[in-house]
Amino acid sequence: MNSKITTSVLAMLTLFLNSGCDHELDLLDPNNQPANEDYWTGAEQAHKGVNAIYNSLITDGYYMRMTPALTDGRGDDFNGDSPWLDLVQVANFTILPTAGPVEWMWTSYYQQVFRANQVLKFVPEIEMDQEEQDRCLGQAYFLRGLAYFHLVTNFEKVPVFTTVPQTPEDYYPPTVSTEEVWEQVISDFSAAQELLPVDYASVSGPDQGQKGRATKGAATGFLGKAYLYTRQWEPAIQEFEKLISGEQAVYSLMPDYTDNFSPFSENNAESLFEVQFASQEQVGGTEWNYGGEPGSNWTQYSSVGHTYAMDGFGYSDFLPTRWIYDEFKQELTADGRLDPRLLVTIASYEPSENSTTVYSGQPWPHAEDRIYPRKYTHDQNGWGFSTESNGGVEQSEINYRLLRYADILLMYAEALNESGETARAYTYIQMVRDRADLPDLAVARPDMTTEEMRDQIAHERALEFAIESIRIHDIIRWGWLYDAGKLAELKQHDPDFNTWTAGKEFLPIPQRELDVNPNLQPNSAN
Repeated sequence: MNSKITTSVLAMLTLFLNSGCDHELDLLDPNNQPANEDYWTGAEQAHKGVNAIYNSLITDGYYMRMTPALTDGRGDDFNGDSPWLDLVQVANFTILPTAGPVEWMWTSYYQQVFRANQVLKFVPEIEMDQEEQDRCLGQAYFLRGLAYFHLVTNFEKVPVFTTVPQTPEDYYPPTVSTEEVWEQVISDFSAAQELLPVDYASVSGPDQGQKGRATKGAATGFLGKAYLYTRQWEPAIQEFEKLISGEQAVYSLMPDYTDNFSPFSENNAESLFEVQFASQEQVGGTEWNYGGEPGSNWTQYSSVGHTYAMDGFGYSDFLPTRWIYDEFKQELTADGRLDPRLLVTIASYEPSENSTTVYSGQPWPHAEDRIYPRKYTHDQNGWGFSTESNGGVEQSEINYRLLRYADILLMYAEALNESGETARAYTYIQMVRDRADLPDLAVARPDMTTEEMRDQIAHERALEFAIESIRIHDIIRWGWLYDAGKLAELKQHDPDFNTWTAGKEFLPIPQRELDVNPNLQPNSAN
């Protein structure tokens, strides 16, 4: 985790808006903070402004904890198993608009939008090296696009604002349609793609050599993903091809699937973009980064590991469903073993795989039929069990991977299939299967129809991306909840879907935001 971007040591004046629409008076009070024009004076301030946008990613509402938890919880691969009622209710689609975690997510996303808008407004006016300025603006566009991507996929329809508010009225933007939010996402990722470098190894400036910053490949990957989510197959294909065989083809699958969730192989060849977490030894800090006003004493921890870790070693707030566990066992590897992704994703007692221990060789402490999440926990990474045991240790330094090359390959296969090129899709699916040493799909299931290939891709994605904040978004965009047959399958996979009702696949607009902003509309989940 050498030379990664450090987001915790920041001192950013008005950049640290705590983003709820009810904070506008504090922001407009000149006695509370200096005027923006007094801050944005040079390249140093431009780079600090960009760093502040990244800072939102490590708050509790974003990837420190709640974005993974409230996204994974709604998938058919995860069940709520927590004394915290909000986490159980989000998993069974009965979450209330007054829930704190829902509001924290909303706040973190709009905090990121606000900070990006400041950079996009003030940095073009700064006299500085053009390439440095382009990188600053490119990162701002990317991170704003990422925030709106999370807003539209989780909240369905939301306000869009692309300027820095100047008057009290500007703090009450109206809700726009889902289509308009997606247009903004695509516009931002397109702009970022034009301005960002392929990497930071050879740039000149304070960001030289830093890992974890948005790149041209990250923007291209998310742009392709946005096109895929909006069923624009041909543009999606064009973007994915840039990463697979074009000018940005610098990514590859890691030989070991575990490398994608280990702190010892971060920012690797498979990763297009990941959120940077770190230990106190690496970046300092004494005050945990849950949220609020960031300062120089913030840590850069993730709480995902402890939230997901099994009973006796963490909160165990969620459990894998028996369906996803059984799905991994449908197909053995070429040498007759279990899919190796199973024991990276799920902690289970598997004598046939010599897996009867946890946390550096500790004997399996549960009933032999119990299963727990393993992905993004310290279990499997060689640490002693005390690093994630009893005592409320929420100090994980494992980066959260938002977009992997495996996703590019499977999304490309999906876009090909939907464009009538089903035969070509086999090649890119098999690249992902080969890492798991699974049989040749073209031999096992030759000449699939488009519909058969859709189901196959859904199966492949379920195994490759289980417990990675993706599954519910796939279910929504595929329309499964409004297909009687598919909904019946989901109910079999996960009993939480028995309490789903139309529109509740999204998170509700926070009630406090609705109370404050007269132009904000409820969504289908309210």
